[in-house]
Amino acid sequence: MPEPTKARLTLANIAVMLPIELLVHAAVVGTHLPYVAKVLVLTMTATILVIWVAEPSAARMLRGWLHAPALRHRKRLVAAPALWRARTILKDRPGSLQKLTQALAGLETNILSIHVHPVTGGVLDEFVLSAPGEVREAELLRALRAGGGADPHVWPTTALAMADGQTGALSLAARIAASPEELPLAVAELLRARIVTGPGTGNTELAPAAADGTLLKIPTAWHGPITFSRPGEPFTPAESARAHRLAELAEILAHRPAAPSHSGP
Repeated sequence: MPEPTKARLTLANIAVMLPIELLVHAAVVGTHLPYVAKVLVLTMTATILVIWVAEPSAARMLRGWLHAPALRHRKRLVAAPALWRARTILKDRPGSLQKLTQALAGLETNILSIHVHPVTGGVLDEFVLSAPGEVREAELLRALRAGGGADPHVWPTTALAMADGQTGALSLAARIAASPEELPLAVAELLRARIVTGPGTGNTELAPAAADGTLLKIPTAWHGPITFSRPGEPFTPAESARAHRLAELAEILAHRPAAPSHSGP
């Protein structure tokens, strides 16, 4: 259980100890013991009762009231919406997307963005979803399948997924236009990925990452392909296309002939 607030703990101890103290005092004061003996008996009895009876009783009997604020806060955190990225293949026919959205609506899941890519056998739909905090990955996968989606995948994501990818790509394109050698860092920033360097870039060692879509290579004319890795979140076709266009821009600028200088008369 979460730690109770000090004010509530104090009130709970008073509520439990006060009746006990009154009973003990009434019982001891009514005896014919000397004054000093009464004080000693009251002190020892009250101390024992507080340590062994009152505090444990308060913690047990008033547990719900003691921890109520922290439990309400925890409940709000658990219920807070979570962001997910989802990907699935749908039949390219009328009503397919509507069926899928209805299945997601059954989990009170909201579609924040959608990208559609034509693929063999249908269309690949990529979503950014806002789902209640208690909804888990398995439930989202079941909803995607129930809505007619094939080969569904979901990954937790952040608000960065809602950033305007086109605007970000244009900003980085301006950066590359000013300095083409910035290409690797610009693409890594665009994709929120890391640059893979060293002997591990061979096909054998990176085969698992390449198979699940978390590895991306873009060609360059001046020092071979650049490899990017983003574990746990496969690259989308739109992200791959943007990265390749940035590489083309850098190549054009890197090999562009220098403008002839004009000397004065």
